Amino acid sequence: MKGSRWNLVVVTVLATSALLGCSGQSVTTSNPSSPAVVLAEELPPADTEVVEGNDAEAAADFEEKEDAITRPDGWGEETHGKATDPNYRVVFAQDEVNRVDITIDPEIWQAMFDDMTNLYGEFGSRPVGGTRSDPGRPPAQDDARGDPPPQPEGALQGEENRPPRQPGGAGVPGNAGADDENPIWVSVTIDFEGDTWTDVGLRFKGNSSLRSSWQQGNSKLPFRLDFDQFEDEVPEIDDQRFYGFQKVTFSSNFSDASFLREKVTADLFREAGVPAANTAFYEVYVDHGDGPVYFGLYTMTEVIEDTVIEEQFEDDSGNVYKPDGTGARLAAGSFNEASFDKQTNEDEGDWGDVRALYDALHAGTRTTDPAAWRAGLEAVFDVDGFLNYLAVNQVVQNWDTYGNIAHNYYLYHDPTTDSLTWIPWDNNMALRSDVGVRQVLSIALDEVDTQWPLIRYLLDDEVYHARYVAYVETFIGAVFEPDAMAGTYRELAALVEPYALAENQGYTFLRSDAAFYDAIDALIAHAAERYETAATYVAGQ
Repeated sequence: MKGSRWNLVVVTVLATSALLGCSGQSVTTSNPSSPAVVLAEELPPADTEVVEGNDAEAAADFEEKEDAITRPDGWGEETHGKATDPNYRVVFAQDEVNRVDITIDPEIWQAMFDDMTNLYGEFGSRPVGGTRSDPGRPPAQDDARGDPPPQPEGALQGEENRPPRQPGGAGVPGNAGADDENPIWVSVTIDFEGDTWTDVGLRFKGNSSLRSSWQQGNSKLPFRLDFDQFEDEVPEIDDQRFYGFQKVTFSSNFSDASFLREKVTADLFREAGVPAANTAFYEVYVDHGDGPVYFGLYTMTEVIEDTVIEEQFEDDSGNVYKPDGTGARLAAGSFNEASFDKQTNEDEGDWGDVRALYDALHAGTRTTDPAAWRAGLEAVFDVDGFLNYLAVNQVVQNWDTYGNIAHNYYLYHDPTTDSLTWIPWDNNMALRSDVGVRQVLSIALDEVDTQWPLIRYLLDDEVYHARYVAYVETFIGAVFEPDAMAGTYRELAALVEPYALAENQGYTFLRSDAAFYDAIDALIAHAAERYETAATYVAGQ
């Protein structure tokens, strides 16, 4: 599907002013080209559960609901419907870079910028130097190895396509740095391979990557899509999906000159048997009033609470948590519900499964009766799954995760095992030995203290320590072999090279073409070095 396109058209609203500065609110209207729809009160209640399967009564209710809705033109069950299985071949293509075209009404673009200004301060308030070329101009053709992505007909280049500066005046610092605030949702229309999805939700997403990009004046911002975000406001798109997917995210490859870390790390986790999101590369073009502008090469990532738990677990009805904050360390006495944001079953005010993990982890039997402690912990937590994750994570290295910072993981309460499972997230800082905000932890993890008890307590236990060592040995023997890793890096580099090198000033984190090639070489060298380090560690145990 090389060259495939998505057109996302944000629908203009009449009263954007009511939305500015209000985190979590949305901008939407019905698409004027959509067919007439029945009134919301004529539809089944929004909280009505439609159970698909062999239940005849539920199936009849579902069909009645479908009959009551006039779907948008071009709606197909395989492409738009909820009942279809996720099509990974289409959405997460592994051997090509698909294209996304986003068209945003200037008023809505301004609303998004004003909202971001309220959250993070003035756009470009902390610019950085060392950029790759003059503002808004594409790199010289003799400087871009390989053919750049094809420009769409009518695409504009130059100063007129620079991202807007200082929207709404000097900006309102306001809540800059308020990580618990999310940017506003806006309504978009997506065209892909001749089909159309209307009223899809889009918002900027992320923590440090979003804030830093914004404050540096870099328009390559990460974002998220939700295909039925506006189903309550627009009933005709109720339960809308994109080839079986409700949600996907687009990571900007922030602080990654290779563009490969997010994808390769997630692939390594899954190959090692650790649940992790699927990823794929996309080139993103945005038209917010002056024609399509290349916003750069992104990594599309599967969303945990959407299809990851559906496809990688037998039962997807359990609680999904996205931990962040003090309680996410799991240290003694730190439990609080606010640190475990529910992504599913939000209406059920019960964090008993997480509380059970705390209680089992900090039980007094850890020092008095280790066997009883292990049994109690394994009854509520997939310990082997965590040790496997930890082994992979320490071999590949990632300072931006548990052990250094209390975020970038999910917990899923798997009903099949009645225990919590660890799922890694956000891997753009992995596969590097250089120090980031925090130190890079050693493979032995001797420096980790009891403020990170899932590491310290488990590795202090001789049984769990032996399992950890075994997982390290298995990973380097079966998955992380240096020559195989070098081949993977070279193959993916060749795939993304023309799209990475075509990024322009104001829409890139790449300082030069040479930086891309140096980053690929660094990945190959890192794999060889980490293999030797891990092998030495295993031999010494």
